Amino acid sequence: MAPKLKYFSTAILLAVLWHFKANAQGDIDSTQTEESPEIEILPDDPVLQSIDQLWQEERFGWQSFEADSVCLNKYGFVFGEIPAYPDSVIAQRLAELDKLTPLHLDYNNYVKAFINLYTDRKRGVTSRVLGLSELYYPMFEEKLDQFDIPLELKHLAVVESALNPSARSWVGASGLWQFMYTTGKIYKLEVTSYVDERRDPYASTIAACRYMKKLYSMYGDWNLVLAAYNSGPGNVNKAIRRSGGHKDYWKIRPYLPRETRGYVPAFIAVNYVMNYAPEHNLYPTVPTHLYSDIDTIHVCRETRFDQIALFTGLSVEELEILNPSLKKNVVPETPTCQVLYLPQSAIGTYLANEDSLMNYKPSQPQAVDGYVEEEIVEYYTVRNGDVLGLIAQRHGVGVSQLREWNFIRGNTIHPGQKLEIKKIKRTKVGEEVAEKAEDKAVAKPEKTASKKQATASSFHVVQRGDTLWDIAKKYPGISATDIKNANSGINSSRLKPGQKLKIPK
Repeated sequence: MAPKLKYFSTAILLAVLWHFKANAQGDIDSTQTEESPEIEILPDDPVLQSIDQLWQEERFGWQSFEADSVCLNKYGFVFGEIPAYPDSVIAQRLAELDKLTPLHLDYNNYVKAFINLYTDRKRGVTSRVLGLSELYYPMFEEKLDQFDIPLELKHLAVVESALNPSARSWVGASGLWQFMYTTGKIYKLEVTSYVDERRDPYASTIAACRYMKKLYSMYGDWNLVLAAYNSGPGNVNKAIRRSGGHKDYWKIRPYLPRETRGYVPAFIAVNYVMNYAPEHNLYPTVPTHLYSDIDTIHVCRETRFDQIALFTGLSVEELEILNPSLKKNVVPETPTCQVLYLPQSAIGTYLANEDSLMNYKPSQPQAVDGYVEEEIVEYYTVRNGDVLGLIAQRHGVGVSQLREWNFIRGNTIHPGQKLEIKKIKRTKVGEEVAEKAEDKAVAKPEKTASKKQATASSFHVVQRGDTLWDIAKKYPGISATDIKNANSGINSSRLKPGQKLKIPK
């Protein structure tokens, strides 16, 4: 323990010295009012940052993740090889898993078909799920343990949504645990125009645990709980009656709805694959975040994702991934405040800039590589004979995008169904800047001389908060693209204060 304390003390000492140096530098910079940017983004407190890091290591040291398939390939498989095993081997492996759970993990032809599906035809999906499990499974296990439910039921979310919190079925079920609107209401999942808690990983997991606990109190058998979770207790009760009163899943299976007949076999197959993935030459796709990377903060005022992104350095896309329950990319103002999920590394920066972030209102659209990008949404009504591939081709988008935007699993669409199609409208910044400069020159000729002086400068020193768009505005006729082209190798999204940029004449 002593070496860790020594390292920690040194880290804090260096951080404190940096803190005082930064404050002193800030006092010097504050005198340079002419060049001070409109937006100042404050850094996180380095002392608290060091303490956070030490606590994270202590709290989540157990979560080790290896993504290198060379290290994970302990059986020496050739790249792309799909191993095959006799039924006796797979049955023996499932028997070993069956000893560790109160569920009944039987092996039969139905289960075999799903194991072949996940280990052969859908290997890409399986790899992605293996990676996403590093984000969701620790939280699932914590809540399942809290409700005294078998931990193996964490795999149920794979069958339901393939661990996609934005998944939506064609009948309207939504989220990791695929709650219907009415069932979600029963278990206190709020759905409004701005928020859908069925898509909140934490809230929906608690609701799923309560629902499964209730179902178990009714049936006393976890396989029947799975069947009832999928098709509803009403359908399971009818199947029990039609089977002559049996309360065994395999005996009532012929009387269940078609989808539910494959539900328990799929669940058993997922249990097998998640435990024996290396034996099938399957390895996790690296997830964007691990469970240990994520933290939460309460937001009590309306805040947009673009505001948060500007002050934390995150992307709007990353915020969307972490906060799928916020439907409009807005944290709404509510009486009880709203939970926002952020990378742990961004929490300190968010808090340091919270007041500025809340009060920031952009006066103009943000430029990306010399263009202002605006997302527009079009709608297409499915007609007889339409298929996803043809619709995607007509509108210049991908089939996977159509599925994602409209929460479609597979390729099934229905005549009359409305599909959302997103497109990006791009406007060149340079042309707008030139037009505005020309308009101002005509309207206010007295300012021409001062602008010419600005144009005569061959270099621009980047100030904190500068973007290429901000810099281009100071030089009439010069676009953000012109500046980027004149400074090869620059990262336009990561300009550094003090950096010199050449301004073309």
